[in-house]
Amino acid sequence: MKIKDVLGSQNATLENVEVISKEEPRQFEKYGKSLRVCNAKIKDNTGELNLTLWGDEIDQVNEGDKISIIDGWVKEFNGELQISAGRKGKIVKAGSEGASSTSEEQTE
Repeated sequence: MKIKDVLGSQNATLENVEVISKEEPRQFEKYGKSLRVCNAKIKDNTGELNLTLWGDEIDQVNEGDKISIIDGWVKEFNGELQISAGRKGKIVKAGSEGASSTSEEQTE
């Protein structure tokens, strides 16, 4: 799927997108837990999209990285679409293990 095809309130898989900016993480309390969140922006050859990073994802993704978002969740926030890994999805760096959604390769 390409960024131009992303719609709100749906799952989406975006492969090989570039992180073009990343804001400073913010920390807040919710339900007695300390949480971290960070806004970033990604692009492909069809457009740009806001990316929300939570918890450990913040330290794994940096500006300039090529990433894939597998089964991410898209929603509208403040009038703009944004994607996050959501509950079931994951964010992986391009070229890292798990970046492809194909079946596992066996060695031996």
